[in-house]
Amino acid sequence: MKRAIAVLVCISALVGGVYVAASKWAIRHETLSFLDTARQRPVAVDLAVRRDYEMKANAGYWRLPVAVISNGNTVKNTEYSFLANVFAARGYLVASIQQDLPTDPPLMTKVGSPYVGRRGVYEKGEANILFVLGELKKLQPNADYDHLTLVGHSNGGDIAMFCAKHHPELVSKVITLDNLRVPFVLNAKMKILSFRSRDPNFRTDPGVLPTPEQAKADGIDIVNTRFQHTDMSDRGPDSVKEKILATLDEFLGDGSSSELAPAPTDNPIVSNAGAPLP
Repeated sequence: MKRAIAVLVCISALVGGVYVAASKWAIRHETLSFLDTARQRPVAVDLAVRRDYEMKANAGYWRLPVAVISNGNTVKNTEYSFLANVFAARGYLVASIQQDLPTDPPLMTKVGSPYVGRRGVYEKGEANILFVLGELKKLQPNADYDHLTLVGHSNGGDIAMFCAKHHPELVSKVITLDNLRVPFVLNAKMKILSFRSRDPNFRTDPGVLPTPEQAKADGIDIVNTRFQHTDMSDRGPDSVKEKILATLDEFLGDGSSSELAPAPTDNPIVSNAGAPLP
């Protein structure tokens, strides 16, 4: 058991080191400021792309897969660089969208209402994603906008899941970090990975998570962790980010949830059954 944990720690440190180095030398970050004139809404985007893959795409030798990251409420879109860099290092075009604005009304909870009264917030986030994709097609035409990977933390994870539910023809992967309100999409053709916190201040609403039978049938990977909800961003400790990166790297490098789960141990890294990360 101790040996397994030691191996995981070493892998986490190695993956983290690789992506830190890649982000410093190979990945280009660009801040974009758009205005959706139809809604009169500014939309800020942090763009990340690996320079060599961008050159290959511009030369017609590569189609950049696209990942869209949605921030958690009150967290900046630039505070998910540890996620953006792992995607960019793999050749993705990564758009981290600032979903909320200082002028937006505060999130309200209305128990008993659909999505506890937050449907309008998710619709706004969905509109932001579709608008940004439209703008990126003009700037980065050599990318694949038909097989999106949607990523989100907390409220951003709910936006990602909501958008995937309404646009399954565009979304191939969804990765959430402790989304709490929007039920998981049940679609065997869509790969889903979700990290869950162990935080008494952030409880997942009933009916959001799939049953073990649903997760197994649709290949949904649920990773129960001991992390705090707010630590799943750049604000969190390196140990949290490294463990998320190690699992995410496995998920992106593989394709099937069955191969994500290692041989039976007392503490699997990823499992539909939801064994916790150390």
